[in-house]
Amino acid sequence: MISLHIVLRPANLVPSPMQFIITNDGSHSLLNTELNETYHSVHGAVQESVHVFIKMGLELLIDHGLKNISILEIGFGTGLNALLTVRESLKHPDLTIQYTSLEAYPLPEEIWSKLNYTDSIGLKEYFQKLHQSNWNIPEQILPNFTLFKQQQTFQQVVFESNKIDLIYYDAFAPSKQPELWTMEMLSKVVSTLKQKGVFVTYCAKGQLKRDLKALGFTVETLEGPPGKKEMVRAVKD
Repeated sequence: MISLHIVLRPANLVPSPMQFIITNDGSHSLLNTELNETYHSVHGAVQESVHVFIKMGLELLIDHGLKNISILEIGFGTGLNALLTVRESLKHPDLTIQYTSLEAYPLPEEIWSKLNYTDSIGLKEYFQKLHQSNWNIPEQILPNFTLFKQQQTFQQVVFESNKIDLIYYDAFAPSKQPELWTMEMLSKVVSTLKQKGVFVTYCAKGQLKRDLKALGFTVETLEGPPGKKEMVRAVKD
């Protein structure tokens, strides 16, 4: 893990200074120095996102034959999960994705523009479009991919029930932001899922699994991405 440089806090945009780091697969993550927490796994940012959110989440629904998929992401962060989902949309032109992403503190261009994800993934034009698209207004990124970024805190946002097929739960870890992992918050977000909707996260804490089961989910503990033993996938029954 190699530190590159420190970026000072832009007023009213990010909650703390951000430090760029190189993860073990060569891709960037950001270290929130106030929380002492990274946006992605130090063992490989791209590897983690591909495994947790694409392979164990989106690909499951594609394999089940869904052609119209609504995704809710908690939170947008670096835009990596959204970029990987755009890549899947390009692979499957018969697939339509409505992608809603929640982010209280969007990264400024001086930070996101230096992230190196497009070095390995490509799609630089789309990465820029994802970040430059307006907040709180649906934007057409591809003919089959619509992005709706909401700049609100989790506590502020009001979700509609039974609208979402897949949740990417990518909040900071429970040890860093426990308020985002309470039963109240989990109940709020999973109420958006349709029946048989899927919830995926890198977190595999026992309390999370117990809470999801209490909310009526079938919970699977799956093999985690490189450097992490386990992750969780839950299906709404």
